[in-house]
Amino acid sequence: MPKVAVVIVAAGKGKRFNGGKENKVFAKIDGRPLFLRSVEQFVNRDDVCQTILVISAADEDEVKSKYGANLGFLGVQRAIGGATRADSVAAGLALVREDADLIAIHDAARPCVSTEMIDRVFAEAAKTGAAILAAPLQGTIKRASGANVVDKTIPRENLWEAQTPQVFKASIIREAYNRRTELGQEPTDDAQLVEATGHPVALVRSDFSNLKITVREDLQLATAILKARPKPKPKGPLTPFEEAQW
Repeated sequence: MPKVAVVIVAAGKGKRFNGGKENKVFAKIDGRPLFLRSVEQFVNRDDVCQTILVISAADEDEVKSKYGANLGFLGVQRAIGGATRADSVAAGLALVREDADLIAIHDAARPCVSTEMIDRVFAEAAKTGAAILAAPLQGTIKRASGANVVDKTIPRENLWEAQTPQVFKASIIREAYNRRTELGQEPTDDAQLVEATGHPVALVRSDFSNLKITVREDLQLATAILKARPKPKPKGPLTPFEEAQW
């Protein structure tokens, strides 16, 4: 079983969420912050050897005071992010153990990723070296002009929306980030950098239940998705923290 290090990125400002007045990673779904729900998707997996949470410097005191004990109990390391998402991922990568075979990068704002989705993308990355969750686009796609009128209707065939986790062989993603300046990329996701090195990236079919929290209204949809799923029973005896959550 490959060892997987997971970097969870929670350092963004979330300007579209509540007008930027509230950091969305602290927004709660059924009483628990969404970043913690994302963390919990990975920490108890047998194949995960390390979990790193990347936060902004502005949030460090709040995370430490409110959630430091829980994160410590779960064995989660913290890193301080940078000015861009890529800077934040790079900060997380710097802490990844050398014995990790794969590195998974996940947005903290995707708390609804399922165990089955993670299983599939981990397995594909182990085979191919680079794999991402993605959902094929279903609707009719319009490209707008500057005046917000339709400029063109774009065929949706072979169009996919990239999601996370995005999972890579450790040497592949490290090379991509080490060459970021040379490649001239400021990526919106990590696969974009890997693509620029010439390494193929496999698409692992997901669906839109793995939504990214962007605006406050997304919290209601995420709550409904999580409540509709059967709750997995913890393996073995429960720790005090698991007992409280269960």
